[in-house]
Amino acid sequence: MTVHSVAQLGFNTATEHYDRSRPSYQPVALSYIRRAVESPQQINVVERVLPFTLIGAGSGLFTKAFIAHPEWKDAFKELKAIEPSPGMRTVFTQTLSDERVSINEGTFDHTGIADGWADLVVIAQAFHWSPDFDQSAKEIGRILKPGGVLALIWNLEDRETAQWVAQVRDTIEKFEQGTPQYRHGLWRRVFQTEGYRASFEPPQEKTWSYALQATKDTVLDRAFSKSYMTLLSDEKKAQTRADLSAVIDKGKGRVWVNEDEGIFEYPYKTDVVIARRRA
Repeated sequence: MTVHSVAQLGFNTATEHYDRSRPSYQPVALSYIRRAVESPQQINVVERVLPFTLIGAGSGLFTKAFIAHPEWKDAFKELKAIEPSPGMRTVFTQTLSDERVSINEGTFDHTGIADGWADLVVIAQAFHWSPDFDQSAKEIGRILKPGGVLALIWNLEDRETAQWVAQVRDTIEKFEQGTPQYRHGLWRRVFQTEGYRASFEPPQEKTWSYALQATKDTVLDRAFSKSYMTLLSDEKKAQTRADLSAVIDKGKGRVWVNEDEGIFEYPYKTDVVIARRRA
């Protein structure tokens, strides 16, 4: 099983920080995925996500939102989560308690799930980490039932809405170390692979924009939950935290919710891609 070294090291050492600092998933996006699934009956769900930003199996962020959502909580009978990071799996099991949910080791291209088992495969905040898009598409196509749905979902800071958000991102992105971040769009190569074209219909995409409430500490925690940020030296972390604090304090384009309490709007967006397995 192949896992990117930065993801493997970074996410396995910052699991609780990741779980605490990353935002949950918007109910409207979960409703959109629900409508994409054809069967109104109970379904089998495979939530697969490599350790990276917002969750997948990961620490359980997506799963918690999923099983609490009014349109999903009684609409599935079993969820098999797959996660390569031992640290993430530990946090997942410590923070989730539902007899319908299990978690096992696996990757995008080797899930260990039986042929045609799933009605829905969800990959939250992680598909850009795929080491081989063709093999990943073949594996997902193998475990999905005919007519089943693959849903890719990402929560993203909206750097186009506020200048301070763009400056925060610019400050930390110099440490990316060549990692395949979502914004690079390399994950879109999957749609051109033989594995995808043989098994899936053309993808459909949807985006929602919104604002979360945040403080400076919220933004700093989010920044240092990135896999590559967890690998910085203590000295570099301290300097970067100071640089980020200066950017946030200056706050170009910031919208206050309660200035006395230091609460402001944190622009976000959620992207969802739906791909249906050919019948």
